[in-house]
Amino acid sequence: MGRAYQNRKDSMAKTSDAKAKVYSKYGREIYVVAKAGGIDPDGNLALRGLIDKAKKDQVPSHVIEKAIDKARGGGGEDFEVARYEGFGPGGCMVIIDCLTDNPTRTFNDVRVCFTKNDCKIGTQGTVSHMFDHSAIFVFKGDDEEAVLEALMMADVDVSDIEQEHGLISVFAPHTDYSKAKQALTECIDGISFEIDEIQFLAQNLTPVIGEDSEVFVKFLAMLNNLDDVQNVYHNVETSDA
Repeated sequence: MGRAYQNRKDSMAKTSDAKAKVYSKYGREIYVVAKAGGIDPDGNLALRGLIDKAKKDQVPSHVIEKAIDKARGGGGEDFEVARYEGFGPGGCMVIIDCLTDNPTRTFNDVRVCFTKNDCKIGTQGTVSHMFDHSAIFVFKGDDEEAVLEALMMADVDVSDIEQEHGLISVFAPHTDYSKAKQALTECIDGISFEIDEIQFLAQNLTPVIGEDSEVFVKFLAMLNNLDDVQNVYHNVETSDA
């Protein structure tokens, strides 16, 4: 169990960024989620989870409130989700999630990151079949059997559940995110999630070493500098990425 959990933690590695960039990305995502599912966090679990995550990442309240106010007005930018896939240095696999108001510009920007690092951008489905699109919840606890029972009673298709170092980790299909979160919230009073999000988890990890490792770091940095890029997922087995 421990090794499998460590592999998942390694594959959950995502790029970090300067505070201003982080605030901008959260603001954009909160706006899109609130506009799509409603501005009330109690009725929009995806929004509630995103707000909680933003607060844990020390995003100021005024950034969150501004994004929700913008969604309340119904106007503003018309962002859409764009996802790109391909192969990075050393044959590793990457998935790049974006929110964009200009898909042509975003595609060209992302493609430049690939070409300048001798990487290959692919079509939809090129590598995503080698990742699990999972809802992930991590919280303090030790009774995984009770948690599993609550999830099964809520008809959640649990992919895996683990208990380690005082933490319970639940993995479920991304389509069951809302059901799983509701079941966990009702099952455990005052639950506080260490992790509460949807991610792409690599089914297998690839070691990237030497010059390829240096190029990979540069590749991630270039992607991270793009305003439209929200998240970068990969299957690289290194704690530095």
